[in-house]
Amino acid sequence: MTAHSTEAFEAQRARLHAVAYRVLGSHADAEDVVQEAWLRLARQDPATIANLPGWLTTVVGRISLDLLRSRQTHPETSYGQEPSDFVVTPDDEPAPDEQVALADSVGFALLVVLDSLTPSERLAFVLHDMFAVPFHEIGQILGKSVDATKMIASRARRKVHTVDPPADGGRESRAVATAFRAAALGGDFEALLRVLDPNVKLTVDTPDGAVVVLGATEVASRARMFSGEAVRQRPVLVNGDPGYMSWLLDGTPFSVIAFAVTDGRITAIHIVADPARLAAIDMPRP
Repeated sequence: MTAHSTEAFEAQRARLHAVAYRVLGSHADAEDVVQEAWLRLARQDPATIANLPGWLTTVVGRISLDLLRSRQTHPETSYGQEPSDFVVTPDDEPAPDEQVALADSVGFALLVVLDSLTPSERLAFVLHDMFAVPFHEIGQILGKSVDATKMIASRARRKVHTVDPPADGGRESRAVATAFRAAALGGDFEALLRVLDPNVKLTVDTPDGAVVVLGATEVASRARMFSGEAVRQRPVLVNGDPGYMSWLLDGTPFSVIAFAVTDGRITAIHIVADPARLAAIDMPRP
């Protein structure tokens, strides 16, 4: 590899990572994909690459697509949105550096919907709608015609068109999250059901692994886990979506909770309750 190729790759690294992250929803996986693209470039004759940014985007897209398909075949390899990928900030006016971090994140609500897409739909939507990659280039990655690729992207767009995660968590989303917290603290089962989508998904990251609960009734019946032992709480934004972080009396982090809100109801809740993972989140207690 020439020095020019190395310099050109480094100039593209941040964009390639952003592409892979939005396709995969994991910074760790995105970093692995970018590293693999680097290794493939090192084995390639630079004279055969007419458009390096396009070539690298195609390579990153193909590797990401293979990884998405592998997750479907081997679910145990799918880590979803790891807590290390959470950008947690206080729920007030972000500082400039926090605004950059939020802009580089993918909202929790959008990730939930993206996870429901097929690998081809997710790749087509991210590359075209987020990075303006032409359909003929996406078609080459998918092995589809331009028309077929457009149909795949259109189908994906219809599935996500209701999700428009605001950068500041949104007043409505905040209000729904606040209503849920109040109902949970008060043990108001009916109020919980009013703010939960019937098909809501609750994911709890514990030291022993992830626990998943499906359905409004089941989630509402476990409301006490949202009040629990925590004695100090503060509203936070998790990748731009509303949530809150809790601490025990001695200052030990207890949990981080993130809410995905669509059409005035909570469609997904993610709780990080693993002490080791909470320790990696830099957030001053109230």
